[in-house]
Amino acid sequence: MIRVAVVDDQHLIREGLRALLARTADIEVAGLAGTGAEGVALVTRTRPEVVLMDIRMPGGDGLDATRRIVADPALRHVQVIVLTTFDTDDNILEAMRAGAAGFLLKDIDPDELRAAVRTVATGEALLSPAVTRRVMRAAAQAAGPSLRAVALLERLTPREREVLLAVGTGRSNTEIGAVLHMSPATARTHIGRLLDKLEARGRAELVAIAYETGLIVPGGRSISGG
Repeated sequence: MIRVAVVDDQHLIREGLRALLARTADIEVAGLAGTGAEGVALVTRTRPEVVLMDIRMPGGDGLDATRRIVADPALRHVQVIVLTTFDTDDNILEAMRAGAAGFLLKDIDPDELRAAVRTVATGEALLSPAVTRRVMRAAAQAAGPSLRAVALLERLTPREREVLLAVGTGRSNTEIGAVLHMSPATARTHIGRLLDKLEARGRAELVAIAYETGLIVPGGRSISGG
């Protein structure tokens, strides 16, 4: 059973999400909250596997609440999916940097919503092609990799750069293993090392780093064996 907390300031949306999630045998709603602060308290109390988190709410927004949840060692197992009606690059990148495991627009199809919950509950990032394209656009508009970004890449071995590149293109552990000729378990180990070395909060943030460091170039791919 996957337990889900729903955090949104609109009553109708909270109840609608609860109704949609209740229509399956493997998902249970652990509780509802209407502000970011209430959301953090709910998650701390109920310890769900997944949180559906609105971005803009009174009493502390969803990004701040996500940061607080991800930073709590006692909530290490909790995965946050950020929900928003704001289809912008800034929100996507900030959600990734905050440690969210995924990013969804509120007009998502009900079946896709339930599938998203199942995906992040297994520890995978939820990054649709549309989200990846927006990250690429934001990277294309940037002036280029910062000194900090370059320093981050210098921490990695050539193999770790290959794994980061694969993560950045949205591949699962199984797909990474197939492409790089390693087992999914070995891919997971490499990703754990990347999270530590790059001080990333989650897999989605690794995707943002792959673009921000210039490891992946919009319109093509680049990788240095460094």
